[in-house]
Amino acid sequence: MKKYIISLDQGTTSCRSILFDRNKKIIHTEQKEFSQIMPENGWVEHDPLEILETQLFTLKKVIEKSGIKADEIESIGITNQRETTVLWDKSTGKPVYNAIVWQDNRTSEFCKTLIREGKEEIIKEKTGLVVDSYFSSTKIHWILHNVPECNKLLSNNNLLFGTIDCWLIWNLTGNHFTDLTNASRTQLLNIKEIKWDTELLSFFKVPIQVLPELKESADEFGNWEFNGVNIPILGVAGDQQAALFGQECYEVGMAKNTYGTGCFMLLNTGENSISSQNGLLTTIAWSINGKVNYALEGSVFIAGAAIQWLRDALKIITHASETEQLANETKDEDVIFVPSFSGLGAPYWNMNVKGTILGLSRNSGSKEICKAALESLALQTRDVLIAMEKDANLKLTTLAVDGGACENNFLMQFQADVLNCNVSRPSMIESTALGAALLAGYKNDFFTQNSEDNRDVFTPNPSNKINQKIKSWNKAIQTLLTHYDI
Repeated sequence: MKKYIISLDQGTTSCRSILFDRNKKIIHTEQKEFSQIMPENGWVEHDPLEILETQLFTLKKVIEKSGIKADEIESIGITNQRETTVLWDKSTGKPVYNAIVWQDNRTSEFCKTLIREGKEEIIKEKTGLVVDSYFSSTKIHWILHNVPECNKLLSNNNLLFGTIDCWLIWNLTGNHFTDLTNASRTQLLNIKEIKWDTELLSFFKVPIQVLPELKESADEFGNWEFNGVNIPILGVAGDQQAALFGQECYEVGMAKNTYGTGCFMLLNTGENSISSQNGLLTTIAWSINGKVNYALEGSVFIAGAAIQWLRDALKIITHASETEQLANETKDEDVIFVPSFSGLGAPYWNMNVKGTILGLSRNSGSKEICKAALESLALQTRDVLIAMEKDANLKLTTLAVDGGACENNFLMQFQADVLNCNVSRPSMIESTALGAALLAGYKNDFFTQNSEDNRDVFTPNPSNKINQKIKSWNKAIQTLLTHYDI
């Protein structure tokens, strides 16, 4: 009898494999970090072969350490960092260049050119996305025009493109497939017609033959052979869409926020693709049984990455968990930290803004900076939520949360306070991995329906102090937008 599903959770800094049983319980997890390559300011790369090796290491390790047999595995689900771009040689499997990561902003000048040429509105209308170096399209363009090998491979029809899901699927199964959630982040997919768009391809000078075949989120992606057993891959979704599914935000108007390397809020809009008038993205939430579900999304580029910066660059903490105690040990309300290391994402979309700390005095130290860093996650989230409520014409009463930073009680209470709504944290915060597992188990109705859902709910405590903090944040953002108005 098939007893388990494995989720491959390929993130920005690590690869994980998580084993679930039929009751959605995590049996075992394996995780391994991989290298972050930053050859120039604003450039962020990964080695695709290292990602593959690391992901396979955790996959095999989770099977070995849990003591299960390959024939007990029902299927595999994949969830992944989105937009990150790989091009490789079909005949050798060798990447032509490192993966260009979603955070990378080397293509910002090309984006400005597209805007000057008047292509922004057409792109937004067809893709739901703004013109920004965040998405795959300009990254593909950069590789095609900066790696000479590409021309020869193109002439021989030997060049393939994929986001990380596609790269893993190709290496595990030999199939050149991607799912619609990941495809919707390339800026090459017409999200209304659900097809690669020839006009968009012409804007970015991307030949259609390099693109993968489109599949639904709960679909057949091929088999991974292990110890003589063929294990099917039956579910794939980008990390934020997987988290929305894992939080069971199936109804229109339900929203979740994931606190990871960045912060990503998604609001389920059902079969209605709302075109944002307030700096948000329209994206595909999932596609199942021929039905496409859409979402509004607010993407904050730097969230947990700001805490990593405190650890790795400033060295004022050794572990992220220390920030909660440090934040609780200071009453300072003056320090404002805007961690725009890769520019500002939603709802501002300004690639020029740099990270800034304001309000320092001689009394400011590690406690004050840690507190301001945590508050920045919640305040950036507030900016996104305000835009989301305007676009969807609703008032959110509860925000579901997940991701590593949501274990921080200081952050969650502050989040409830600045949003003035309930913040609901599940007992099992691995919503992204669970979402991939739920998709992989969907077709065969693998999971039991009754599962415990014990949640911590943080209720808002509005105060003058909170209102003043919001005013200071808004003033800081406007100051930076003015200063970096290039």
